[in-house]
Amino acid sequence: MARPLIVEFTKMNGAGNDFIVIDNRFYAFVPAELSAIAARYCPRRTGIGADGLLAYEVEQDSDAHFRMRYFNADGSAATMCGNGARCIVAFAHASGARGPRLEFDTDAGRYTAEVKEGGTRVRLHVPAPDRYLPDHALESTAIPGNGQPSFIWTGTEHLVCFVDDQTQRAVSEWAPEVRNDDSLKPHGANINAVVVPAVQTDRARIDVRTFEKGVEHETLACGTGALASAVVARLQEKVTSDTIDVSMPGGTLTVGIEWSGKRISRLILEGPAEKVYRGTIELRLQELRA
Repeated sequence: MARPLIVEFTKMNGAGNDFIVIDNRFYAFVPAELSAIAARYCPRRTGIGADGLLAYEVEQDSDAHFRMRYFNADGSAATMCGNGARCIVAFAHASGARGPRLEFDTDAGRYTAEVKEGGTRVRLHVPAPDRYLPDHALESTAIPGNGQPSFIWTGTEHLVCFVDDQTQRAVSEWAPEVRNDDSLKPHGANINAVVVPAVQTDRARIDVRTFEKGVEHETLACGTGALASAVVARLQEKVTSDTIDVSMPGGTLTVGIEWSGKRISRLILEGPAEKVYRGTIELRLQELRA
């Protein structure tokens, strides 16, 4: 039997959204192998436990500092993950990447970021959102209440649902049916249950809970979900500030909205990016390639 490959990994989290991070400069795993690693080791009771897997890569034909690849806990590839992006920026900084801003490529395009507070906090600069549909017609009637959800793309697909406190707490009960609605095929969408507190200040706040596709559970935080929820709340004038604190079960992320006339030109996502621990796993490549 072939000897196993000993692979180092770093466990990281951004506001409770947690990841397995692999320095793929050394291992050169192809996407199918990374997918298999994610599906094997992300489950919480039989693996390491994570919402997804991040691969840190450097491409010779790119002028970016690095490339990020992301795979959900079920092994499916995802175009973007906001909290994962901030974590891999912190990882890149710890691995020697330097500059006032780090530029990196993803399947959703190029992003830039700034490392703050010694590498434990990251400000991510995000392209303008796309595909905004303020009233997305669902076939499902699973969302409690009469509000019409909104669809928006902030690096990946999101459905934003403004609900009351009780409905938000029950998001894991009604979101699975909505996430698989025929109107969202073929890619599906993450489902965000959003509460806008009645009392607002000059710095707005919303409360968000997100059921993530590919994880198929509610996560403690979702960066692209925070962006989606804040943007829709602002576009629908449920908040009036362009700086919005998004409170999630795992912590608070801050979203900034920049405008060019009446159109959003860019978004900012800022929050913690923390290393939890480092470890090793034993991989048998023939099993990954089976």
